[in-house]
Amino acid sequence: MTDHAPVSGPVGSREIDASVPHSARIWNYWLGGKDNHPVDEEAGDAYAAVFPGIVTIARGSRAFLGRAIRYLVTEAGIRQFLDVGTGLPTVDNTHEVAQRLAPESRIVYVDNDPMILAHARALLTSTPQGVTTYVDADLYDPERILAAAAETLDLTRPTALILSGILGHVADYDEARSIVRRLLDGLPAGSHLCHCDGSLGFDPEYERAQEGYNKSGAVPYILRPVEQIAGYFDGLELVEPGVVSVPLWRPDGGGEGEPAVIGEHGGLGRKP
Repeated sequence: MTDHAPVSGPVGSREIDASVPHSARIWNYWLGGKDNHPVDEEAGDAYAAVFPGIVTIARGSRAFLGRAIRYLVTEAGIRQFLDVGTGLPTVDNTHEVAQRLAPESRIVYVDNDPMILAHARALLTSTPQGVTTYVDADLYDPERILAAAAETLDLTRPTALILSGILGHVADYDEARSIVRRLLDGLPAGSHLCHCDGSLGFDPEYERAQEGYNKSGAVPYILRPVEQIAGYFDGLELVEPGVVSVPLWRPDGGGEGEPAVIGEHGGLGRKP
């Protein structure tokens, strides 16, 4: 499963099908949102019955995104964000976190799913000092994404590229790496990649549940070894602590003991 909308291929369906479970709606359901249908609730309940820890993964990936954005704004000085595969609006979207800290921040969200686009108005909010906009473009067309983003962002200035829980929907790993490279090629030095995805080798129950979901007829989501997730950051300067299970990435203080490792890994890397 993923925090964001599924990608069905270079040219996705442009019709909303409420009869088939949708990963973005299921994720929204797990996070307590209302933008879902009975079929999504049924699929979400069935998944959680096999693997209750999916709710922890959903919330852990969202918390990681928030911490990463706080770092980007307060420590890296980033004021531009390109969030590709943004999914349904939920708590602490990219623009909310960034503009809370730096009201002048400019955010471009990208998706090509008709259901997501139908909710674009909910995302199109901004502080008066900043900008938030939405681009209808396909993950498989990085050049189109960059050209559209350039209408809002100054791509000669450092920009944060956010790919949160979306690359698992790209079945071919080499193609997923190519998408990341092509997007980063359009961004200047000082830009950052923020990425997390479901990982293999840490939770057999999660892996069994995901295998069952992938056989259900919904768009598959591929869990990958940590080495492959880390491969997306090749050529970048990793921000400490590197690519780790997301609760371990610069956790907020106040918790008791070390955060638990979950099957979701990610990190933040700077383009030199």
